[in-house]
Amino acid sequence: MQKRKIPMRKCVACQEMKPKKELVRVVRSPEGVISIDETGKKNGRGAYLCNSEECFALAKKRNSLAAHLKTEVTEDIYTDLQESRSN
Repeated sequence: MQKRKIPMRKCVACQEMKPKKELVRVVRSPEGVISIDETGKKNGRGAYLCNSEECFALAKKRNSLAAHLKTEVTEDIYTDLQESRSN
């Protein structure tokens, strides 16, 4: 039996390659709305973050989410990331 390939993605904060399922995807829709993508399949430009407080803080400090999504990222998104982490 052939082994399935595990999709890998890079965290925009710490630059580590990890399996896609271990990361949180933040997506900018074609309309320009930024949201957290729980399914990993929403339409739009996505950026991946490790599901850790350190990476959320690093992404906020470096403004790396805004750079990868090519738009302004509000404080609400970082708050939503913190809340989704605690769930």
